[in-house]
Amino acid sequence: MWCQGSQLGPHYGRLVTADIHFHFDPMCPFAWLTSRWVEQVAAQRAYEVEWRFISLRILNKNVDYDAHFPPEYEESHTNGLKLLRVCAKARADHGSEAMGPLYTAIGETMFDVPKTDDPQARRRYLGSIAYVEAALDAAGLPISLAAAVDDASWDDEIVDETEDILLRTGRDVGTPIIHFEPPDGVAFFGPVISRVPSDDDAVRLWDHVVGLVGVPGFAELKRSLRERPQLRAFGIDVGESGIEEDWHGGSRRLKK
Repeated sequence: MWCQGSQLGPHYGRLVTADIHFHFDPMCPFAWLTSRWVEQVAAQRAYEVEWRFISLRILNKNVDYDAHFPPEYEESHTNGLKLLRVCAKARADHGSEAMGPLYTAIGETMFDVPKTDDPQARRRYLGSIAYVEAALDAAGLPISLAAAVDDASWDDEIVDETEDILLRTGRDVGTPIIHFEPPDGVAFFGPVISRVPSDDDAVRLWDHVVGLVGVPGFAELKRSLRERPQLRAFGIDVGESGIEEDWHGGSRRLKK
């Protein structure tokens, strides 16, 4: 499936040719797992995926973090914005095709690692130049791009891309967001998954999700109980099931 002709994307002067626009925040473990599922589907359906941005820090700019989120969330969301600045710089210098390898490198070096005994030190590292340089090197990109972590001149582009996709979904969403068959196809938050499915289940899940969101008038199907993500960084290996937690408003903390 390809979009028609030479229609330009809304802000970035790029041809709209992808079957899927996948909007991610690099710090979100659920977005990472969903992205691996989308990669499975894309390989089996010959879809082209364009990796785009949505910033949780920008999305929650008016939220009282102390009241709504666990204490580590503000730092993590800020780290996500820093990483998106680097992604924006990499995209400007090396094209959209650099985003897939870079997001993969970020996800693998962030989530496919042993669980740390010092999560605070780990969060500091994830916001550091040293971590970004390691991810860039793993993606085969110049480590000089890491200087963009503190370059707020990229924020306007990240805000624009976040706001553009929120116009298609509404604002009470999180990450990831999938826009299928852009520019006119349906955009939706999720699905939120805690495990990467088998190849067969990946396609089956895709067909169910796309069929559901394509029904006129459909808006939401939700359960707030989530398994902790099946990621080494969370101490959960493939084949294990994380404990179930009740999430509210994008976090494990209930509003006060």
